[in-house]
Amino acid sequence: MNIDLELITSCLNKERKAQYELYKQSYSFLMAICRRYANSNYEADDLLNLGFMKILTNLDKYQPKIPFAVWMRRVLINTIIDEHRKNITHNEKISYVENHFDSGVSFELNDAIENLNLEEIKKCIELLPNVSKKVFNLFVVDGFSHKEIADMLKISEGTSKWHVNFSRQKLQELLNKISENVEFSEHKSSI
Repeated sequence: MNIDLELITSCLNKERKAQYELYKQSYSFLMAICRRYANSNYEADDLLNLGFMKILTNLDKYQPKIPFAVWMRRVLINTIIDEHRKNITHNEKISYVENHFDSGVSFELNDAIENLNLEEIKKCIELLPNVSKKVFNLFVVDGFSHKEIADMLKISEGTSKWHVNFSRQKLQELLNKISENVEFSEHKSSI
């Protein structure tokens, strides 16, 4: 995604056509981020609209030395985290687990899982509990450190690590089940 500096300047001057053009050009980029964190398409739309409004209202803080897409992504993720903090429910309160699953062990995928497509993996991520999904996406997909995640979500670093490891274990279980089903159906069709 390459946003023209003239378009940004026009948006700073509050030109509606320029703002709409920026929205059109950045929609798919921003929506992909929102879908990773949302529980539904409706929630993703809401997050996108909130994030885009923050992008427009904070456009004067953008510094051209930073790629615009990187800046927009950061504003959007911060908006998503703010919304998460506002909407956290009693059932989603995080229990602080300091040293559990902090072994640094990563999980390897077997050959059958490597044959899964991206959509199957995305569907498995969607099945994770809400908080674990957010922490997993922040750490694995968006590359934030456990310290940054802890600061953003107001949790401890140990809890962030626990959620990532929990998510990895759950994903491995889900992907193994899918893989077993694929192997079974391939074996059945060859009979």
